[in-house]
Amino acid sequence: MSVTRQEEIAVGALKALGVGEEEERLYRLLLSGPDRTLADLSEALGAPPAPLRRRLRALEDTGLVSRTPTRPVRYRPAPPGPAVDVLIARRQEQLDRTRSEAKELTQLWEEGTGREPAVEVVQGAEANIQLFLQTQRSAREEILTFDKPPYVVEGVGRQAEVQRDRMAHGVRYRTLYDRESLLEPEQHALARELAAHGEQARVLDGVPLKALIADGTTALVPVQLTEDRHAVILRDSPLLDALVSLFELLWQRATPLWPTGRPEQTDGLSDFDKLLLGYAAVGCTDEVTARKTGLNQRTIERHMRRIMDALGARTRFQAGLQAGLKGYLGDRET
Repeated sequence: MSVTRQEEIAVGALKALGVGEEEERLYRLLLSGPDRTLADLSEALGAPPAPLRRRLRALEDTGLVSRTPTRPVRYRPAPPGPAVDVLIARRQEQLDRTRSEAKELTQLWEEGTGREPAVEVVQGAEANIQLFLQTQRSAREEILTFDKPPYVVEGVGRQAEVQRDRMAHGVRYRTLYDRESLLEPEQHALARELAAHGEQARVLDGVPLKALIADGTTALVPVQLTEDRHAVILRDSPLLDALVSLFELLWQRATPLWPTGRPEQTDGLSDFDKLLLGYAAVGCTDEVTARKTGLNQRTIERHMRRIMDALGARTRFQAGLQAGLKGYLGDRET
């Protein structure tokens, strides 16, 4: 009996419960026609009896198959619902035992070497990149980031990929960008793209350091950005607490950037107007904005005067700040 395409696609559903694919195929065959002998199964599958006997024994051990007391022996599948529930319960017991054993191993490690140090130094470019990526993957609630140049070019793409994935899984990202960061076209474009995926972003003139904080329990701080890169890991300690407090203080002072997806009244401002306000909010001059948009400076000046009049602002930066406070560029939710 050949396996249909639908069955072929589904095979492997029981793999996580310790049932191999060949055993699962045999179980599926029995479900379609129970009470078959070994000879029946061998003929249907075109397989010799010996390996089928081993697979049937494995299925009996898991409770998915039983044998009748008749001669010749016939094999009968257990109903999938209750049988799978039993397998899930067994696997959960195994996981619980493994978790308990892991705690015992951790205790042995702590007794032998002591707890992880509150401050640790990691050296090497690739080691630093992997550390930053793994720290994000382990986060369950929130990532806080101090973002400023320079950037490790070879790590930017992987960092963005991991961030998108973590945000898709519900991890909140708040990033504090230095104004100089957003003057770099590639970084500016990346910041907008990440905001579209849910990053909350604000900008500040003079972000004091580069750092990433995961769930308020671990921080990574690059301290040497030459080829032989170094980063400091901070774990639960007064120093880490101070770094988190610094982020929250600067976050309150910073200007929100991009839209968060919630509709707001925008005083008739267009998307292009909001783009110009975003540049104004980070301190870009009309000359810089003209270069970034590909327009001439006089055109930018004319648009900015119109926008400032609409907002009742006296300066470009004030217009950008007002736009942020009104929710046109983001929110001030903490």
